[in-house]
Amino acid sequence: MKLAVLMMGAIALAGTAIADGHGEDKSHGWYPSKYGGADRLGAMNNLSDAKTAEAAKLIIRGKTFSLGMVTGRDTPAYGPREYDVTVLQLSDGSGTPLGANQAVGNDDIVDTSVGIGSQIDGLGHMGINHRYYNGVPVADFVTTAGLTQFGTHNLPPIATRGILLDMTKSFEAPVPIGTAFNKAEIDAAAARADVTIGKGDVVLFHTGTMKAREDDTALNPTSPGLGVEGAQYLADLGVVAIGADTWALEVVPFENEARPFDVHLTLLAKNGVYILENMATDELAADGEGAFFFSLGVPKLEGTVQAIINPLAIR
Repeated sequence: MKLAVLMMGAIALAGTAIADGHGEDKSHGWYPSKYGGADRLGAMNNLSDAKTAEAAKLIIRGKTFSLGMVTGRDTPAYGPREYDVTVLQLSDGSGTPLGANQAVGNDDIVDTSVGIGSQIDGLGHMGINHRYYNGVPVADFVTTAGLTQFGTHNLPPIATRGILLDMTKSFEAPVPIGTAFNKAEIDAAAARADVTIGKGDVVLFHTGTMKAREDDTALNPTSPGLGVEGAQYLADLGVVAIGADTWALEVVPFENEARPFDVHLTLLAKNGVYILENMATDELAADGEGAFFFSLGVPKLEGTVQAIINPLAIR
């Protein structure tokens, strides 16, 4: 993700680490995980049958909202990420149909980076000085043929309570670039929406950014978003995933430019909380902020770091 900026972040992190024999920063005690040293699912452990059953009671009207954007050749993305599709059928209608019923059809090949459009960041996406969630060293799970641990194909189905916080009601629409949401802003928005955020929830922020930039042909490198304090606060509440209608979820420029992507590190590496980027929240926000039934089945593509997704919100 965000390759050019990420490289600069890696250099900064490497320069500030307090090293032991493996070179990792152990000054903060961020591993082992509270879910156990062998855990590889992180906050997904907070999902439960009881939570799903309770969340299902939120479905009153049967109104369904798609939270995924269309991913295509023109979707703004960080280079060298790109998308392409090839349809394996002549477009002039030539070729011999099959059988007496003259059956014909199409097949296709999609050649794409997975970190384009609406996506979930798995726990193998970002780490701290070459260690990832639960302190797992990069050498233990990263291969060019795919991740041997933390692959998104291992994620269970998510069917739980979602909470939409409309930050355009807290600030303006769209929320200004560089605006961070932390505990005070999250609590105020939750109170306005009459919800109490808790264990097993998925929290989405609506900022109006996606709608405001829908005609952009290149990715804007700045954004409003979640701050580090807010990220840790939500992680401590036991949320499973946090998302927004922005490409990074977190505020950019960063709260501390010497600590790039610190929200990603706080959520993924330190707490095992998943990140949902480029969520299409406009229609859901127009219906009102607050609780809904959230559903997501992640594609079973073996060994992937991220996954292109289309979650559903149902009310």
